[in-house]
Amino acid sequence: MKEYSRRDFLRTSLMAGALAGLTGAFPSFASGTAKGDYNVLFIAVDDLRTSLGCYGTPVVKTPNIDALAARGTLFRRAYCQQALCSPSRSSLLTGRRPDTTKIYDLTQHFRKYIPDVVTLPQHFKQNGYITQGLSKIYHPDLDDPVSWSVDSWKPVSATYHKPESIAARNKRAAEKKAKGLTFQDNVVERDPKTGLPLTVARPSHASKIRGPAWEDPDVPDNALIDGMTSDYAIKRLRELKNERFFLGVGYIKPHLPFVSPKKYHDMYSLGDIDAASNQFGPKDCPPVALRNWPELRVYSDIPEVGPMTQEQQKQLIKAYYAASTYVDAQIGRVIDELDRLGLRDKTIIVLWGDHGWHLGEHDQWCKQTNFEEATHAPLIISAPHQKNPGAKVDALAEFVDIYPTLCDLAGLPKPSGLEGTSLAPVIRDSKRNVKRAAFSQIPRAKNVMGYTMRTDRYRYTEWIKDGKLNVGTELYDYKADPQGNVNIASQPENKQLVDKLAGWLHSGWNAAHMEW
Repeated sequence: MKEYSRRDFLRTSLMAGALAGLTGAFPSFASGTAKGDYNVLFIAVDDLRTSLGCYGTPVVKTPNIDALAARGTLFRRAYCQQALCSPSRSSLLTGRRPDTTKIYDLTQHFRKYIPDVVTLPQHFKQNGYITQGLSKIYHPDLDDPVSWSVDSWKPVSATYHKPESIAARNKRAAEKKAKGLTFQDNVVERDPKTGLPLTVARPSHASKIRGPAWEDPDVPDNALIDGMTSDYAIKRLRELKNERFFLGVGYIKPHLPFVSPKKYHDMYSLGDIDAASNQFGPKDCPPVALRNWPELRVYSDIPEVGPMTQEQQKQLIKAYYAASTYVDAQIGRVIDELDRLGLRDKTIIVLWGDHGWHLGEHDQWCKQTNFEEATHAPLIISAPHQKNPGAKVDALAEFVDIYPTLCDLAGLPKPSGLEGTSLAPVIRDSKRNVKRAAFSQIPRAKNVMGYTMRTDRYRYTEWIKDGKLNVGTELYDYKADPQGNVNIASQPENKQLVDKLAGWLHSGWNAAHMEW
């Protein structure tokens, strides 16, 4: 018989104590009770950065998200695994990291590489839940029907509503057609058994047809896609009120173009908007880390090369904030209906933005970088009967953690193969940590992958070509340099620190896990 050491005893005692605490905080953990007692309202917001009232940006009006944070747990330091829509969503919804899903762009479905993976909503479906996705949960054209017990619902609306915006878009379309550019998405590979699109050919940014980068039409909320989505979500909540459900509600804004009803733009004044104070690449930053923001430059009112004026920047930021407030109002409508139906104490709510978004910091706009502004994103979880409602925690969190967390909170078993760590202990104890680092990555041309790691104090990044050659290293010390404006990786006095952090990065996410 194996000797039972003091270390074993302490480990077992600590685990038992933690589980007992979770049972007290979340009754579904109790042994012998029914599994899956709580519904899940799963709110996904496209391109939403942490410029929100509850995250310390009071100029941005987000009263409904703030109210959710006041009744839940706000993760101040949550990070996506790749700052691009489909890779981030594929990672979160499978509980696997990009190097496992093999999804690094917007063209391929994760089931091409991991065909038998059980997704987060699929796992809930297999445990008796009615599951449905509304609007954008997976990336468009790359939905996952097996995840849902009820077919996904997709709203349809015009992108622009003002005559001048439509005219600008049509002019741009004519110019591109005259050049022979193609701008249609096409499915080029399907699963031979299911017909599921596995590979989609998408046009380059240069081929896409865009009007202005923002618009403020004087229309009702539900003239736009996100208002339609809330209308339908409210309808579905009423229909599902006596069922166990996992309802994914996806919002498109504040994704470009920043279109929202005029009343939300009127809530902001350009005089209250500040452009980024660090409109320059970090000192000694390798060029591979930076982009020329091609996603934004295709819009008709944005220069194709060179900088924007300060006025243009402030107008864009204002429109981004207005779109965020518009989405906040739609989220509030759905949560209010949940309350009205008496479902709040029966429902776990999780709200996440699929990645961050640059608003001029480091002379960057949009996403697809390894900087803090792109990888850092909102995450708020509100669980019935949770302790410490309103807590704002500093524990490092990753989006791959959402899958195991929801399993724990709902009382479902966790499937094997997940590459995240449950955040349920952090929700119970706001001073708890479950990992010492968060990991993200982003690809670049010529077979370069940038791997980045965020610790409590530092961000350490390596740019690796052909899987082996380091072509750039970054290190930012957020205690000494909160904006990350100076790359200190090459400074001789930091060699020991660089070696230590490189060891952590190469050891990977599993070695960063903390036992609880």
